[in-house]
Amino acid sequence: MIPIVTERLTLREVTRDDAAFILELLNTPKFIKYIGDRGARSIDDALRYIDERYLASYRDNGYGLYGVGENASGKPIGACGFVRRDALPGPDIGFSFLPEFEGKGYGFESAAAVMKYGREVLGFDKVLAITSLDNAASEKLLTKLGFTFDETIDLNGESLKLFVNG
Repeated sequence: MIPIVTERLTLREVTRDDAAFILELLNTPKFIKYIGDRGARSIDDALRYIDERYLASYRDNGYGLYGVGENASGKPIGACGFVRRDALPGPDIGFSFLPEFEGKGYGFESAAAVMKYGREVLGFDKVLAITSLDNAASEKLLTKLGFTFDETIDLNGESLKLFVNG
């Protein structure tokens, strides 16, 4: 993947060099509350997570979640991209940011760029999104991106809202 560059952000594939950042991201309170506790408590855990989730997705699907960096500072600030889940009939968009970078429009900016990449480069006609039942911020962002609520689904024993774009 060629990095996706927007006015303020650069999105690129995550590498093992990002382990410290991924460890921090996975352990933010909102990540744990809305996405889940991934059990990453050390750099070794983060490396394993990168291998099993990020790198495996790039290899197996040709896409995945991408690291989001702030152009001005070069600092990694979040992740945004596509996840392929066996239980869903297509790719779903996902995003998460460090708390100090929320509320600055970075979620919309990165997700809009990823959606364009998904349509123009990856050829996606339809993209899905899932949120926990009480994640109003993600719902607002998805609506702004043109997603519409489809139904409440059960995924791995958890009730989630399913949104569709396309």
